[in-house]
Amino acid sequence: MSEFPPRAALSLYDPFDGMRFGMRHCFLCGTPTTPPQDTIPVFAEWLMQRYNLHERQIKLLDMSIVQYQQLRIACCAHCRTQHVAPLEARVEAAATEGIAGFRRLDEQTLFLWLGKMFYGILVTELLNELDPLARPQYPLAENALLLRRFQAFFQPLQALRVPMEYDDFTPGSVFILETDPREDTMPFEYDDDLSTIAFSIKLDSTVLVACLVDNGIIQQAMRRVYQDAYRPLHPVQIAEFKARVYYAAYLLNIIPDYYPRAVKPGDTEVILDTLIDDINTAIFNPWENSGYAQSLLEMWKKWQIPLDEIMRNPAEPLTFLYDADGQPQLLEQFPKKAGGIR
Repeated sequence: MSEFPPRAALSLYDPFDGMRFGMRHCFLCGTPTTPPQDTIPVFAEWLMQRYNLHERQIKLLDMSIVQYQQLRIACCAHCRTQHVAPLEARVEAAATEGIAGFRRLDEQTLFLWLGKMFYGILVTELLNELDPLARPQYPLAENALLLRRFQAFFQPLQALRVPMEYDDFTPGSVFILETDPREDTMPFEYDDDLSTIAFSIKLDSTVLVACLVDNGIIQQAMRRVYQDAYRPLHPVQIAEFKARVYYAAYLLNIIPDYYPRAVKPGDTEVILDTLIDDINTAIFNPWENSGYAQSLLEMWKKWQIPLDEIMRNPAEPLTFLYDADGQPQLLEQFPKKAGGIR
């Protein structure tokens, strides 16, 4: 138990002041902590138990291999019991109901739950770069754009501790997809793109795909595709949807700025305003089918669909979400020859 009192209820924390991301400061409030007792798992205990993740391995960017249970972040007793535990309890209860439960959760709860996991993975990678097994090809700590995105992302994430209202915006785009069980063999999957703060996690038939620092812009841009995907999808279709989200996150050309309003006597929450700073900049860089095809190639690895098949028609990369007439495609099983669906 820390001897330091908890931070004031409506006081925000800035870990970027002094770059306090190690195991000696609570990730939510900055209170000094003592490892290993003042830590929480990145992937909640209920999640690891449900999907037998404790000893499952995950590869980090420096090529080191760790178990899921080894991924932990610093968290003081107050934040653990008063903020993180209630969040995990809400999501665990929703998860017992499957996709219907997740779709009943409010946007902020989903953002905070995904954000807490993403934060833990990103900080683990950043700390690993201080003493890597092998130097990553593209070190995160040298990525100024990533650090700006990370700093922006942490502002609305503080709603996990501070009662907070986002004024007329949603900090991230969160998509809730459902898999068709007929050829779905993976109860749990996780992947991310740290540089764009994009994230995906699969829990049985529910797949959550998110970009966590875009003010909901990607969700607006993909509104039609998301509507068309609001049905049970074959896993290869889920992978295609993820490729679109991840590529859109890569093309996103803006980083939101967030401004907390001054707290007045009697206030019970912080109101966060947002601003897209440079209105003269295009929101997205130009879409290039060759770049999108690379995203598809990565997401479709398990189906071994080659790049030349994906780009057989350079003007229209291969799709399983839509048929030849551009209508939503019902796909009950993966075709033996990928070229059978365009």
